Amino acid sequence: MRVIINSGSTEMTKFDKSIDKNLITSKFGRLQRQFYSIRNNKMFELFVISIIIFSALMIGANSYQVSATTYQVLSVLDITITVIFLIEIIIRFIGEPNKKRFFHNAWNVFDTFIVLVSLIPIEDSELAVLGRLVRIFRVLRMVSIIPELRILINSLVKALPQLGYVMLLMFIIFYIYAAVGTTFFAAINPDLWGDIAVSLLTLFRVMTFEDWTDVMYETMTVYSLSWFYYLTFIFFTAFAFLNMVIGIVVNVLEQERQIEADLLKKDSDEPSMKELKQELAEIKALLQK
Repeated sequence: MRVIINSGSTEMTKFDKSIDKNLITSKFGRLQRQFYSIRNNKMFELFVISIIIFSALMIGANSYQVSATTYQVLSVLDITITVIFLIEIIIRFIGEPNKKRFFHNAWNVFDTFIVLVSLIPIEDSELAVLGRLVRIFRVLRMVSIIPELRILINSLVKALPQLGYVMLLMFIIFYIYAAVGTTFFAAINPDLWGDIAVSLLTLFRVMTFEDWTDVMYETMTVYSLSWFYYLTFIFFTAFAFLNMVIGIVVNVLEQERQIEADLLKKDSDEPSMKELKQELAEIKALLQK
């Protein structure tokens, strides 16, 4: 049943469609509505982002030699930031209309894990390194807060299966060229072409254009046509395969953006272009009658 609390508020309408009517009338329901409004407030999102940025700056400050007083101040600020993150997670959890699905979101699980581990006092224990690493990874919470960054990460993850085949084909090309390079160029420079493993590293250097002309000119003193070896390798790896990777990622990114746009339209109850055209056709048919 759809219960509208405020006809002028789209967010309240979305909220009402996600929870039980009895919950709306309870005290917890009113608290949940308030937390839902806070969670979706733009100022709250900007505040959390600013805290994450400040946390990142503190990580950089801790890498310098500071006085004992400054260290104590940084420690207090670190505790304050951890408490703020804990309150933010609580607000997001209570404001979630369907709490059973809160932890179905991998980003919610990641945020909760980072915050809970940050609460463990391990600074003076053997796990001090783990504590510092967790505080470093708090910067990644920026991804879970900003939707555009989530779309980029989700697109990259979904593109991995397709990228795997491209990487496999690239490895085959690398291996063939490394074997050829070891066969012909090992006597010229064993440090660069002595075995197939070193040849793979040399080819990676060529692909990234790191002084690759020096490598080419060295082999051209013995094999004058060896330039063809390098140019074809660069064409396959730096140009062809790189463009294939970019094309796959861009294609998946467009699909993710389309899915996100469809979900927003569905949540806002806005009719699609197809539905509008169908309604116009029905109105024209009625007018003609």
